[in-house]
Amino acid sequence: MLTNHYYEGKIEAGCDEAGRGCLAGSVYAAAVILPPDYQNELLNDSKQLTEKRRYELREIIERDAVAWAVGIVTPEEIDKINILNASILAMHRALDQLKVRPEAIIVDGNRFKPYQNLPYSTIVKGDGKYLSIAAASILAKTYRDDYMNELAREYPQYDWLSNKGYPTKKHREAIRQYGITPYHRKSYNLLGDGQLSLDFGE
Repeated sequence: MLTNHYYEGKIEAGCDEAGRGCLAGSVYAAAVILPPDYQNELLNDSKQLTEKRRYELREIIERDAVAWAVGIVTPEEIDKINILNASILAMHRALDQLKVRPEAIIVDGNRFKPYQNLPYSTIVKGDGKYLSIAAASILAKTYRDDYMNELAREYPQYDWLSNKGYPTKKHREAIRQYGITPYHRKSYNLLGDGQLSLDFGE
């Protein structure tokens, strides 16, 4: 059973991101504020759930949350500021859009940067411990999947419908064969051979 609150008696937003390890596409993050006494036994780290269950839970989270929002950082921005900074920026962008101002923030993982002087805690594997982080992981993952499915229609050869931009064998073989798209992260080791793959034509 996941825990409801880290900061007792405060309006707390849980944050998580999706797409950090991908070779292509934006990184997405979500921020979710749940009601103080909220319980949902189905909520868990999005990686532990089936795709169907994630989308079912997305609707429930959006209906039940006090506030929720999604933040996005583009591949161009990732290449400029690096993926760690981009992941944190995506969380800040999600927090910026919340209709209710949080009084504290809990974040999945071990790195974050201060946001508007609010108290925050980073929690390793937080998406398997706290409801609001689990909810944020589901929103970030499903909205990013929707976006990668759209891109897959534009660039079917990279198999993004199934790999969502992650470095699968098929994805890397397509990069070798077709080069990169405008959505690839040029600062990444795209071929997995230790070389930065900046010699591709656009």
